[in-house]
Amino acid sequence: MSDAFIVCSNLSFSWPDDTPVFSELSFTVPGGRTGLVAPNGTGKSTLLRLIAGELRPSGGSVTVDGVLGYLPQTLPLAGDLTVAEVLGVAERIAALHAIEAGDASEEHFATIGDDWDIEERTRAELERLGLGELSLDRRLRTLSGGQVVSLGLAAQLLRRPDVLLLDEPTNNLDLEARHKLYDVLTDWTGCLLLVSHDRELLDRMDRIAELDRGEIRWYGGNFTAYTEAVQAAREVAESNIRNAEQEVKREKREMQQARERADRRASNASRNLKNAGLARIVAGGLKRSAQESAGRAQETHSSRLGEAKARLDEAGRALREEDRIVVDLSDTTVPAGRTVFSGQGMRVRFDDRDLFAGDGADLVIRGPERIALTGPNGAGKSTLLRLVDGDLDPAGGEIKRADGRIAYLSQRLDLLNLDRTVAENFAAYAPSLPDAKRMNLLARFLFRGARVNLPVGVLSGGERLRATLACVLCAEPAPQLLLLDEPTNNLDLVSVAQLESALSAYQGAFVVVSHDERFLAEIGVQRWLRLADGQLREIAAPDRG
Repeated sequence: MSDAFIVCSNLSFSWPDDTPVFSELSFTVPGGRTGLVAPNGTGKSTLLRLIAGELRPSGGSVTVDGVLGYLPQTLPLAGDLTVAEVLGVAERIAALHAIEAGDASEEHFATIGDDWDIEERTRAELERLGLGELSLDRRLRTLSGGQVVSLGLAAQLLRRPDVLLLDEPTNNLDLEARHKLYDVLTDWTGCLLLVSHDRELLDRMDRIAELDRGEIRWYGGNFTAYTEAVQAAREVAESNIRNAEQEVKREKREMQQARERADRRASNASRNLKNAGLARIVAGGLKRSAQESAGRAQETHSSRLGEAKARLDEAGRALREEDRIVVDLSDTTVPAGRTVFSGQGMRVRFDDRDLFAGDGADLVIRGPERIALTGPNGAGKSTLLRLVDGDLDPAGGEIKRADGRIAYLSQRLDLLNLDRTVAENFAAYAPSLPDAKRMNLLARFLFRGARVNLPVGVLSGGERLRATLACVLCAEPAPQLLLLDEPTNNLDLVSVAQLESALSAYQGAFVVVSHDERFLAEIGVQRWLRLADGQLREIAAPDRG
């Protein structure tokens, strides 16, 4: 198979209800690191499942050269499993310990095989992924979501795969765990096919594969090089569209002018024939000849116009949809220096534990500050946002909220009524706005036409986020402090860009919990806070290299 580690030939797949996903898709994946990108719902995860053998294609074939490792988005693991069982090393380590204790049964040697260093390799792999403190007999249910993801990756790496498939491996990982993963994959020497919305991770790829309209397009270089190539192609497509539009206008104009000339000639010919007193049969022949000549000219211009329209359609198909949110949010403006939140000596008890130890935590937010709240998973970041919002009562300390104009977007995006339409939810948040202005604002949040009448419950994750942002940012009164809890989770790259453009228009203060460093840089974070071990402290912006 030479350098091709994965070969998909004429791959076709449809869901049981006959909804097609792929039709005769063919491509090869060479060695090195490949990032697979596409909007949500286009079949990236389905493609990985087909390559991994979890799904059977309805047509075509998949060939993988070597040992395959696969980490899905959702790990089907029972909570009572031990770390060693999840890693697939429990039996070998138990056999090793039995031999060390003096039990020389043949079955123990058969179980170990050539893996006499399995315990050392296991410890080393856990350490590389930031899990060195885990005991091998610890139960899965005691681990955080991020630890479970890292553990799943360690299990695959211990298999020493030649081909590694990873589906959104940074989901639920905090910053430290993400950087551990980045380091591991930077050192990867086999064939890696990665689905991710993490731009920092995608920038560590050797190439980008874009799944678009049932085809794979290849781009050499990392994600930054890919975005530059896409932008360049977009500019060419826009230029081609402008040229094609001008060509269509010119052909229409020339066809109209030709028609008018033919009409004038026909009219003049009729008068001249009548004045000349020619015989009826001769006059009829000349008239038919003029009509045929005009018809041929009409056909020629119609053909040229059709070709020009075809070129316009082709140029339009080459143009990618890249809607961004452009909206005026001047009502969210907060003057510099105005205090929008003040918490002194804050304490809160949650899940039978005190979030802040000692004298409590102090937090003051002034003016249009843009604050990132970071910290390890389980540190209490979401709890702190709920405390600032007023959703949780403090166990101590003094809290002041200016005007109460605070909006909290939780990870669940549960602010809107799922049974009501986008337009109905928006009307509830901005009841005094005229219908025409509401429709205009919704269009700026990319809800146009029939989309505004869809129930929120049927929207995709990106659409639901846009609907929530529209309602919250245009509410009466508009918020001056926005609290965002992991807003980019499960969003595709297009939706993340739309969120970034909306937050760029927002002129108030915000606190955002996120482990996505590229996202935090794009939205102009100025101040960094870290919550760890029950303490809230200000830190320097991380060095992104």
